[in-house]
Amino acid sequence: MRFRGFSWSNLAHHFKEFDHFFSPHSNFHHRRLFIQSPSRKSIFSDLRSYSTELQPQLSSDLITIMEKRLSSIERRSAYLSGLVNQPEALPAEYSRANKELRNLKGSMDLIKELRTKQKDIEGLKALMTECPEDKEMLNMATEELSQAVEEEKRLQNQLLQSLLPKDDADERGCILEVRAGTGGEEASLFAMDIFKMYERYSLKTGWKFDVVEITESDLKGYKEASAAISGADVYGKLKFESGIHRVQRVPVTEKSGRVHTSAVSVAILPQADEVDVQLRHEDLRIDTYRSGGSGGQHVNTTNSAVRITHIPSGITVSIQDERSQHMNKAKALKVLCARLYEIERSRIHTSRSKLRSEQIGSGDRSERIRTYNFPQGRVTDHRVGITHHSINDVMQGENLDIFIDALLLQQEMDAVASFSSEQ
Repeated sequence: MRFRGFSWSNLAHHFKEFDHFFSPHSNFHHRRLFIQSPSRKSIFSDLRSYSTELQPQLSSDLITIMEKRLSSIERRSAYLSGLVNQPEALPAEYSRANKELRNLKGSMDLIKELRTKQKDIEGLKALMTECPEDKEMLNMATEELSQAVEEEKRLQNQLLQSLLPKDDADERGCILEVRAGTGGEEASLFAMDIFKMYERYSLKTGWKFDVVEITESDLKGYKEASAAISGADVYGKLKFESGIHRVQRVPVTEKSGRVHTSAVSVAILPQADEVDVQLRHEDLRIDTYRSGGSGGQHVNTTNSAVRITHIPSGITVSIQDERSQHMNKAKALKVLCARLYEIERSRIHTSRSKLRSEQIGSGDRSERIRTYNFPQGRVTDHRVGITHHSINDVMQGENLDIFIDALLLQQEMDAVASFSSEQ
């Protein structure tokens, strides 16, 4: 999949470092030099605004590896096509082959388009060899060849993208969970700031942001807060926001003006439903009770709060945000499904998460990922070494894409390196 505002073609023409990464002499083990280069700030600050039609040139080694995979897909498609056209094929065999053919169709369409373009390139090169004295013909052929080569690069990049491992959850919405950590009331106040930062970012991006539950501290900060974020590619863009967010600033409770360090944990879980996790009624214990805290007399005198316990895992979710018991139950089930779905995903994708933890961080909530230094007005992401010097813009939901795009780029570069090393 391709995220909005992010594509390889936006990078390769603009930055020499990326050209080196795709050159015939590049070393995939040096891919971190691109992220850690002195010019990385300008690289990522220009990431979303630059646009060009020129395509990055893949290295010859990478093209050779990819061609082997494409040939394998072509052979498999031909075999399956023959199988589904056999009258004696068993119904089960026909169904499996037809399903696999449908899955291969997108790649096969691109491969056919690439093969046609490669034939055009061969024909234009032959024409230029046969008519070296015809200047007009030579100029026309040269121009057409340049366009054809650029189109070939585009198709090769699209095919490489289609061959890279994908996370099916990337297209889903997510559950955002923010919890105050070390730092007492100041941590709760910063948790509120972080939660509102994601709310502003979501609305700016065109996503739907629904508050699920908020537990306030004495100073009206957030001890815990959760929200359901819905829209296109929400989890795919926010998944690397999981981890420890550290803040350095003078708390409102500090009389001497001393800078304190506090932290909050952020968890991003892909949204799921009962089909994904197969919730059984007998595995759930559902309790109702009277809501506490703000909300008026009605909230405190009705059994609108809901606590759902998943007995096999011991996971408990309590929601009292709404006045309706039915709505609180629906919210609690949504959060429970997301937590159980993430547990199952982690179990299945252990090998994939190993690559992610080695390269750009595990996304684990125990990993320190970012520091917000208010006295110096900067935000630093420790996984890609990027510092942005306008902390207020970040907290308002602006310029958060600087970090998100950098992490997505790192993920994609690591996937290319893995694609190469596995062959």
